[in-house]
Amino acid sequence: MRFGRNLFALATVSALLLSATAVAGTVTGTVKFEGNAPKLRPLKMDADPGCAKKHSTPQMPEVLALGDGNTMGNIFVYVKGVSGNFPAPSEAAVLDQKGCKYVPHVMGVMVGQTFKVLNSDGLLHNVHSLPKVNQSFNRAMPATVTEAEYTFDKEEFMFKIKCDVHPWMGAYVGVMTHPFFDVTGTDGKFEISGVPAGNYEIEAWHEKLGTKTSTVTVGDSDTQTVDFAMSVPKK
Repeated sequence: MRFGRNLFALATVSALLLSATAVAGTVTGTVKFEGNAPKLRPLKMDADPGCAKKHSTPQMPEVLALGDGNTMGNIFVYVKGVSGNFPAPSEAAVLDQKGCKYVPHVMGVMVGQTFKVLNSDGLLHNVHSLPKVNQSFNRAMPATVTEAEYTFDKEEFMFKIKCDVHPWMGAYVGVMTHPFFDVTGTDGKFEISGVPAGNYEIEAWHEKLGTKTSTVTVGDSDTQTVDFAMSVPKK
């Protein structure tokens, strides 16, 4: 009798899992830069010889990370208006200080998720967050301090983290209540999976060029494609 109940329970759980999967879709797309790309000057890392020694070639600002065909990296893409309770991942979101840059330059973290900052450089850095809603932190990380951990307890869209020692170092963080976001690489591509079926706005954000939005209807287990084009605003 008990064996039969266990089989029934397993069948019920399996049905629920299959049902949850069936109503989840995927949103993919590509972000491109439209128009003539501005010419940027290399970063002046020689202000700190320790930073300069970490690179054999000039390092360009990460504000405009372009790939073949003017595809754009460092674009934060997310689904707006998702309802529901989504637990924070047990795995930490990691921001590294490597080569006197923040890696990644743009990232997302969920409310309550561990936010781990690493110092892989073996140099003095200073991690200074600039949120308006969450509690800020401003911590020196000398070579002997290789990691620090924080959490954000409120949703907050895209604030900056900077290094007070190296003024060219900057990263942007979005604190989300759900996991439906992605950041493009230089191939411009993003993929957001597990999106509950429904009608949504998809927004793409760039630190200087602002946001672009598009509407999409996500159906049961389907994939929708949404492409974006970013450009320098006309004066």
